Amino acid sequence: MIRGTGVSPTVSASVLIASLVLGKSVLIADMLPFINRFPDKPLVWNVAWKTLMYAVVALVVHYLERIYEYWKEAPGLVAANHQLWADMNWPRFWAVQILLVTLILMYCVIAERVRVIGRDKFKKMFFGPLPVRSK
Repeated sequence: MIRGTGVSPTVSASVLIASLVLGKSVLIADMLPFINRFPDKPLVWNVAWKTLMYAVVALVVHYLERIYEYWKEAPGLVAANHQLWADMNWPRFWAVQILLVTLILMYCVIAERVRVIGRDKFKKMFFGPLPVRSK
């Protein structure tokens, strides 16, 4: 499918793995007892808080996965960390982080809106009136 596009299969695999890391990070962060810290304040409070928490958890999980790869070949954790920091492509790292935070922010905005107005009302607003099911 990607033949002739100039995109290598490793880039596609990297994007897939990054999306799985983000999904894993959101699931881990949702289990934290303090994730829903501002349920009675305006939505921007919970959206900002959850965006920050999800981004921090995603960053930590991504770091742990990367450090593990370096640790397999380095003599110790400190050496692996030093090698990781030396090999880091910083412009790419920050570009990915900006994109990640933007996607997390959009997710949090939609999730908080659904939480406040209710799932059924949101479905009705988004998809229109749903057909009535006969019993």
